[in-house]
Amino acid sequence: MGTALVTSANRGIGHEFTRQYAAEGWHVFAACRHPDSAKNLQKLADSKPVDVLEMDVTNSASIKRAAAIVAGKPIDILLNTAGIIGVPNQTAGNMDYDSWADVININTMGPLRVAEQFVEDVARSTRKLIVTITSGMGSLADNTSGGSIAYRSSKAAVNMVVRSLAIDFAQRGVSCVLINPGWVRTDMGGPNAPLTPADSVKAMRQVIESLGPDHSGRFYNYDGREYAW
Repeated sequence: MGTALVTSANRGIGHEFTRQYAAEGWHVFAACRHPDSAKNLQKLADSKPVDVLEMDVTNSASIKRAAAIVAGKPIDILLNTAGIIGVPNQTAGNMDYDSWADVININTMGPLRVAEQFVEDVARSTRKLIVTITSGMGSLADNTSGGSIAYRSSKAAVNMVVRSLAIDFAQRGVSCVLINPGWVRTDMGGPNAPLTPADSVKAMRQVIESLGPDHSGRFYNYDGREYAW
């Protein structure tokens, strides 16, 4: 079994990644902003190989403190799952620019901050893999309905960030891949989404299991098909 680091591990897709990997005996560093109030995560850590880390992906000092705790331990898979949608239904003429800045800060800059701090731990592992959860709404080719400007732009931007990281980290042997989890029944996805977190994460883990250097810098759907940029 390996070691994973998961951001936003207290809820949604991040918590489900933590639960599934830990259930199979992986050692999971489960990062979230407020560990003391993350009751489900703390309960999981009581019975599984889970270490809960305090980490805010918008705060470089917070990430550095978490990285100092992990330093020297190989991380096979780093999973960037933290994300927000911001004020909903933002369209031209109806933008909340402060909210947009928050969305970019978490969805786009957050994964980069985390990757920068943990890349050496990923590089010393066996799998050497950074997976960032993106969205089909960040695909330029797939945007036929418009709207959701803040969220769409943040995901399109993080797609480019990861594409660049795949090149920048290649000399370290680290692969960087994007995965769209589908429309998932989380706080963000809402109650009408067709996929449960368990089903989405199970499918994504099958994709992740197959990933290696040849897949670095690419964008996949949760079902394994390559997604249009």
